[in-house]
Amino acid sequence: MFDSAEKKYVKIWALLLVLLVISVIGPELGVRAITLITAFGIAVVKAYIVAAHFMHLNVEKKYIHYMLYTMVLLMIVFFAGTAADIMKFSGSNWINADAMKQVEMHTK
Repeated sequence: MFDSAEKKYVKIWALLLVLLVISVIGPELGVRAITLITAFGIAVVKAYIVAAHFMHLNVEKKYIHYMLYTMVLLMIVFFAGTAADIMKFSGSNWINADAMKQVEMHTK
C-alpha cells in the first residue's frame, strides 16, 4: 500500500501529532515549568523535525545547516536586543497605556 518513503512520512506525521497532543495537554496541568517545557521545548523539536524531513535539510550540504544556525542565532540576538524596550510600558518619551490597562485587567 505504502512504499518506504511514504511510510517514513506517515511515521513523522504521527510523531508530530503525538507531540501536538502533549503540547496541548501540558498547560492543562497548571504547572508553570511543565507548561514552558511542553510549549517551547516541544515546539523546538517539532520545528526541527519539519525542517529536517519536510524541508529536506537532512540531505543538504553542511553549510546549509550553518546558515540555519546562524539565522536562529541572529533571531535570538534581535529578540534580546529589543525585548527590554518592547516588554516595558513606558520609556523616555512614550507610554503604552493600552498595554498597562490590559495587564491590569488580566491580573485582577
